[in-house]
Amino acid sequence: MNDMSIKTEDPRIAAHRDSLEARVRDFARFRELGLIARSGDFFPSVHYPPITMYPEATEEELLDDYVLPPDGLFDIYLHLPFCEQRCLFCHYPVKFGKFGDKTHDETERYLDALEREMDLFRNRLGIQKFQARSILVGGGTPTLLTPAQLDRMLTGFKERVDCSRVTQFNFDVDPGTLTDQHGAERRSILREHGVDRLTIGVQSLDDEILRKMHRPHDVKTALASIEACRADGFQLNIEFIFGYPGQTLEGWMRMIDEAARLDVEEIQLYRLKIDSYGDAQGPIDKIVQLRPQELPAFEEAIRMKQAAIEILAEHGYTENLRRVFSKDPAKYSHYAHNQCCQLYDQVGFGLTAFSSLRDRFLLNTQTFEDYYRRIDSGRLPVNRGIKRNAEEQKRWAVVLPLKNRDVDKAQYRALTGIEFDEAFPELWERLVAEGLVEDKGGFAGLTRKGAFFADEVCHQFHARSYIPFEPDEYAQGPLNPYRVRQDSVEA
Repeated sequence: MNDMSIKTEDPRIAAHRDSLEARVRDFARFRELGLIARSGDFFPSVHYPPITMYPEATEEELLDDYVLPPDGLFDIYLHLPFCEQRCLFCHYPVKFGKFGDKTHDETERYLDALEREMDLFRNRLGIQKFQARSILVGGGTPTLLTPAQLDRMLTGFKERVDCSRVTQFNFDVDPGTLTDQHGAERRSILREHGVDRLTIGVQSLDDEILRKMHRPHDVKTALASIEACRADGFQLNIEFIFGYPGQTLEGWMRMIDEAARLDVEEIQLYRLKIDSYGDAQGPIDKIVQLRPQELPAFEEAIRMKQAAIEILAEHGYTENLRRVFSKDPAKYSHYAHNQCCQLYDQVGFGLTAFSSLRDRFLLNTQTFEDYYRRIDSGRLPVNRGIKRNAEEQKRWAVVLPLKNRDVDKAQYRALTGIEFDEAFPELWERLVAEGLVEDKGGFAGLTRKGAFFADEVCHQFHARSYIPFEPDEYAQGPLNPYRVRQDSVEA
């Protein structure tokens, strides 16, 4: 990869040049300090420990002494691992093709298994129904189902889940499934079942980049889906990936400006991850090996991110949850906030789905046949997870809230039994000294600079065995995450 120098002759880039280059200098400096891997690569801080690092475990080990939350509420995730075709950046196992066909045995088999998994989990917990706080249905492409299957899935779900106290019901969707011959009917079914927020995987407003991503839609379809869903009254979040092969800074900035003019409630940004952080390695690694010259340098990805932040701000968007920008601070994913910031108990159903509970984590199997086999034998499809000890609990209770918003000190004390200020005092002071974190009274959080490098700052709180890169990937600076910390017993 060769760093793509900024084309100062382009007026759009020239207007932002100083701030973009300042952020690149921050990137270089933090790499020297050991915060960022020498290669410049990154690892998204989505879970702690990371999804790829959980040991094998049984449902008995993970659930036998589990106690329901005091209010009985859960945030609930439902996973549909079917897509029309493989997007090259995807790092999760899915099956491809027109799986929405009602006669397709695989789809029907999966929907049957999904209902049985929910029943097994209800029985394991000894409850009649799950009491839902918020709901997210993702994939895959959950709206790839036929309208009849979509209605069947949601009807069966609501027979097992009490939605009377739900504050938000969100679906992750693909543009084409909302605008094809069944699109209007699918949207109507979603509304009838109470779905009020959609996250649309637009990913790009450039047809050539969409082709390189192997997306099943074009720009015209994406725009039509946004218009149709807005007309139906859904709250909309649209997603974009930056740092993708073939992208240029100029094209990215033009696209973000266009996206902001669509005036949707939320815009979400993802940086391309080449190596897997999920249960399947996406084909993107082979694409990069074949055409490395097309991949923007890490420095260029940094410029893209900073440029997007500034352009969105010009249109009135500010960062709400991390990487998610909205004009109205009340518009955000309740599911993400509850699971990652509030650390409420959350249960997930389906292939590779996870349940994140207040002192433990359960992860479902990665293969379809193993998923079916476990459920057919009357067992939950859980095959990995941990019950966190005190040391891991104090790390977990800081990583996700810090990454996504702020650490609530009272909540931290309730979850760990210790004061936040006493948990990592020396580490915290080092991060304060570098301008990455700050005390906010009842909360502790990232500064604006720290928020830009949120993933890497959160890695500072990982136990050695869960640091995402090997020791030789980090410079021997004061922020090297492998440094021995006197304020923490390494797990």
